[in-house]
Amino acid sequence: MIPMDFVRTDSSAEVPPFEQVRRQLADAIESGRLKPRDQLPTVRKLAADLGLAANTVARAYRELELVGVIETRGRHGSFVAGSLSPHKAAGARLAADVVQRMRDLGMGDAEMLAILRDAVESHSRNPHPTPRRS
Repeated sequence: MIPMDFVRTDSSAEVPPFEQVRRQLADAIESGRLKPRDQLPTVRKLAADLGLAANTVARAYRELELVGVIETRGRHGSFVAGSLSPHKAAGARLAADVVQRMRDLGMGDAEMLAILRDAVESHSRNPHPTPRRS
């Protein structure tokens, strides 16, 4: 298991702790500090090391897993996934930025997912919409 001494949280930051953890892990994976197949600490271990609730770290792991950056193998733990394609990596960064901007607007998970689901469905029905004029 790789030591996570580079992951730190700042309780005075405006960015929520789960997002601080998510960003630092994503950056470490993107930079190569964490490599494919590296095992991450358990949620409980990392949470204890950082002085956070286990749910906070679990949320960071879950969001990284949703974009394919890490994979959880049940009792075997969480691991850095294989390399993302450049397109998928760019998409993951874009999605993380959109999520943060929506959070900054005060939106919760359910509201964000509903808006994004609607946008995906709308785009599927009309992949080349006519630009609106202001």
